[in-house]
Amino acid sequence: MKKDAEMETNGVSRRQVLIGTGALAAGTAAAHFTGLLKSAVAKDGKNEKWPWPYEKLDPQKTAEIAYNEWYRVFCGAAVINSVFSQLAEKIGEPYSSFPSDAFVFLEGGQVGWGTICGSPAGANIVANCIIGPRISGADEGHHIAADNMQFYSETALPTFKPASPKITTEIKTTVSDSPLCHISVGKWMKATGYALGSPERKDRCARVAASSAYHLVEMLNAWKDGTYEAKSTFSSAKENGITGQYNCDECHGDNVPEAPQMPKA
Repeated sequence: MKKDAEMETNGVSRRQVLIGTGALAAGTAAAHFTGLLKSAVAKDGKNEKWPWPYEKLDPQKTAEIAYNEWYRVFCGAAVINSVFSQLAEKIGEPYSSFPSDAFVFLEGGQVGWGTICGSPAGANIVANCIIGPRISGADEGHHIAADNMQFYSETALPTFKPASPKITTEIKTTVSDSPLCHISVGKWMKATGYALGSPERKDRCARVAASSAYHLVEMLNAWKDGTYEAKSTFSSAKENGITGQYNCDECHGDNVPEAPQMPKA
C-alpha cells in the first residue's frame, strides 16, 4: 500500500503502471513469439517444427521451481519458467530465447483483472508450444489445455507442499469450480479469512502455480511416452451455444443469458 501511495504522489497511478506494464509485456511477448513462429513455419504456411523437442521432467522439481518463481514473476510466468528453464538447459533452443518473463502480465487473472488464472493459462502456453496448437493438427495440445482448465477448476488446491515453504501456516485447500482467478481466490479468502495482500494468500497462489506445473508435467511426460489420454470432454459452445465455462450460475445466478440458436438446416 505504501508503494501505491508513492506512485500516486509522483503523479503515476497504480492503474497506469499496471496498464503500461501489461501492454509492454504483451507487446514484447507477441513480437518475440512471432519471430519464433516465423522460424518454424514453411513458405507454404504449414508448420514444420512442431512438436518442439521435449525431454521428460521431474514433476516435483518442476513444482519447486514454479513455487519459488511465483515470488519473482507470479503465477503464469512461474509455470512457464518452471518448464522452459529446464528444457533450455537440457535442449537449448527454442527454449533458451523464449521470453517467459514477459508473461508476468498473466498475474492476478491478467494484470489483476481476475479473469482466467495465470496458472492454467501459463500451463496452456507451455502445452501448445511443445505439442502444437490444434490448427497444426496436434490435438493433444488442445486436450491437455482443456485438462489443465478442468484440473484447476475441480481439484482442491493447492495439492503441492513445498520442501521449504516461505509460510509455515497450514494452507487450506478449496475447490474453485471455475478457472477464474477472481472466483478461485475469492472462495479461498472467504474460507480462510485471509486478505488478498496477506502472506498466506500469496503463498497459497504460489502453491497453486506449483500444483499446476506438477500436473502439467505429468501430462507432458505421459504424452512423451504415448500414454496420455484426454479427460475433459466439456464444450460450452456445443452445450450452450456460446463460449464459456461450465459453471455459469457462479456469476449469473438465475439470469444466465441464452445464446441465439443456429437455424436448423
